[in-house]
Amino acid sequence: MLLAQKLEKYDLILASQSPRRQQLLSDLGLKFRVLVKEGIDEIYPDNLSNTEIAVYLAKLKAKNYKSELNVNGLLITADTIVCQGTQVLNKPKNKEEAHEMLQLLSDNKHEVITGVCLKTSKQERCFFAKTKVYFKELTEDEINYYISHYQPYDKAGSYGIQEWIGFVGITKIEGSYFNVMGLPVQLVYEKLNQFVSE
Repeated sequence: MLLAQKLEKYDLILASQSPRRQQLLSDLGLKFRVLVKEGIDEIYPDNLSNTEIAVYLAKLKAKNYKSELNVNGLLITADTIVCQGTQVLNKPKNKEEAHEMLQLLSDNKHEVITGVCLKTSKQERCFFAKTKVYFKELTEDEINYYISHYQPYDKAGSYGIQEWIGFVGITKIEGSYFNVMGLPVQLVYEKLNQFVSE
């Protein structure tokens, strides 16, 4: 039985306002509704590793939806972080921060980690995916063009792999392309299948 059929008895909820995550989950052929709560402070303990940070934040988001989970509710939360070594690059607050981040990623490799949490009223499962991304050396003109013409401010690390900067700047990736977009859909499909089959 296909996953979409198994999920027919569930109220599948995606707790994300990211249009990329919504599109990716929709492209899996799954029926879901979007429910977004504002004001979740994405603060994590200092002693966590990069992968632990991503999972911690996905779990933190899931905690906020406990009251929305009815008997057949199945919640998906996710958090994507961009890491340059031990430094976590969040969403840039302004043009200057976006410029600094893209300069840091230029002619370098970094990791994109997405933590995902699946939660019902009775159980919870969390996991993560990690992708290495390699950038060529970006020119000042390329960085400035991207910041001016696209929207880096809602993206961790200041870039979207599916946008112009990804086309001209990314030379290689190791791991899931869709993970860099914000949702490792193959892994989500696999874990959802296991989750509803138990």
